[in-house]
Amino acid sequence: MSVETAPRRRRLEPDARRGQILACAVRLFGERPYADVSTTDVAREAGVARGLVNHYFGAKKDLYLEVVRVMVTIPEVALERLPKGDLRTRVDASVTWFLDVVSRHSTSWLAAVTARGMGGDADVERVLAEAEEVAADRMLVAVGLAGEAAHHEELRGMVRAYCGLATSTAREWLQRGALTRVQVHLLLTTTLLTIVEEVVPQILAGEDPVRPTHPAEPAALGRDAGSPPSRDGRRPRAVTQATSAITAMK
Repeated sequence: MSVETAPRRRRLEPDARRGQILACAVRLFGERPYADVSTTDVAREAGVARGLVNHYFGAKKDLYLEVVRVMVTIPEVALERLPKGDLRTRVDASVTWFLDVVSRHSTSWLAAVTARGMGGDADVERVLAEAEEVAADRMLVAVGLAGEAAHHEELRGMVRAYCGLATSTAREWLQRGALTRVQVHLLLTTTLLTIVEEVVPQILAGEDPVRPTHPAEPAALGRDAGSPPSRDGRRPRAVTQATSAITAMK
């Protein structure tokens, strides 16, 4: 998304004009609290009359909701541009796309994903919930699981949980500075691959991926630094992958 630094009044096609106004609104709502942005500010920034802002978006609240929507929703074009390679290639490309977008629009994206703090506004909650559902469906397509009708809701639930992790991890990078981009990329790709390659097959096979707890296990947990061994005495592959990812971050 590009925004002109010095807006000039010129004739644009309706879609282009709407996009220009929205781009200015995205920047302003990212830089200031909701109460400190007016449609007059947006119009001035876009170099248009305020009435045109109202024409395309309605009231200020409607414009703000569109800003939140565009910042948190995965567009269909992102899915269309994924490479046609194997699972690991597509997962890597998906995570790279996500990190590119949130870093390019970091201020506006952070403002959007924290919009739930806007007094528990029901409309904001609805937009964020809709974006989660879109993300779940498009991520399932990206990893080749959209056709699994028998366990569709379970898979969508897992992907929604993963998207929550992705949001929180990106905030650790962009907002808190606790992680680097390389570390975030490693964590998100490793986690998604583990879900698709190890957890999903068990779900599809009708198995419970969580081994039941037995009385003897607490002692085993103490011996193995918090990770119960498998029946052959080795750590589960998923635990090994996660440990390797964390070690690589250090």
